[in-house]
Amino acid sequence: MRIDRLPADPAARAVACGDHAFALDVLARTLWGEARGEGRDGMRGVANVVLNRAARPGWWGRSVAEVCLKPWQFSCWLESDPNRAKLLGVDGRDRAFATALSISVDALAGILPDYTFGATHYHALDCEVAWSKGRTPCAVIGRHAFYNDID
Repeated sequence: MRIDRLPADPAARAVACGDHAFALDVLARTLWGEARGEGRDGMRGVANVVLNRAARPGWWGRSVAEVCLKPWQFSCWLESDPNRAKLLGVDGRDRAFATALSISVDALAGILPDYTFGATHYHALDCEVAWSKGRTPCAVIGRHAFYNDID
């Protein structure tokens, strides 16, 4: 099931799409929004972060979709993000989105290896973020540094 436009309310989206289809769509859009310029490996790294967070139910959320949509966690979902309209409108005709969908299928099926060694955080290499100060990335994939030691 492909969703061209997501309803504004997350609960309405879940009801309209079913939990699995909703999770697949939201994860693919998150991968596309966060790492479409990083290719398959970069998108896999972001998928690993989402899965690692979802595996620790609590503050980040209790599902893949909740983790992706948690306010201020993935900038692609911010209302102020200049690419948000593109994120909501992209579909499988876009090659990078088709790749994101493929990775999302593997992620939700539980067959995506963890290329990030348990990372729950990442940032672009050209950004300085306070929470990474003094920390060593557990993986660097493309232009993203990944961390598995942030509480």
